[in-house]
Amino acid sequence: MPDITLYFLQASRSIRIAWLLEELGVAYRVEAWERENNKAPADFKAAASTALGKAPVLRDGELTILESGAITDYLVENYDPTHRLLPLDTAQRSKVRQWIHAAEGTFMVHCLAITYARWFSSPSSKTNGDLETLEQGLAINVQKDLEWLETELQANGGDWLVGEDVTAADTMVAFSVQFIF
Repeated sequence: MPDITLYFLQASRSIRIAWLLEELGVAYRVEAWERENNKAPADFKAAASTALGKAPVLRDGELTILESGAITDYLVENYDPTHRLLPLDTAQRSKVRQWIHAAEGTFMVHCLAITYARWFSSPSSKTNGDLETLEQGLAINVQKDLEWLETELQANGGDWLVGEDVTAADTMVAFSVQFIF
């Protein structure tokens, strides 16, 4: 039996890994924390061995893995003997990996740019329309991302990104899409 612990911070990408672990049917423990002032509390950082305080963090025995994409890669490589979540077929495998990394490297990058613009813009940029102009420009990429996603879903029958069942691609992209909306 694996000795897996998921360090789970509320309102974080941790939900991706919990869903993936459930799909894999792997036994695991969850250590969960609430945010304090929208940040990871110090005891989360200490327990999860993450100076940045980012979640998720996965510990498997003595191995600690940070970043949801890296954790996803690790789990499907080591705990998916049927290759349901990361198919062996080269074309499907490549497509799943594409989505695993697009979840962060495309979707989250584009939508976080808008979030950060809102958080860190000056009060004057909010009142003189500069922020709105900036958001409209940044939103073009988010719209293109969602159009790409819709096209891929339609091409695959509408339910899942790759194949006829859930894959690691779906566990990664779902959070990103929820965050966008």
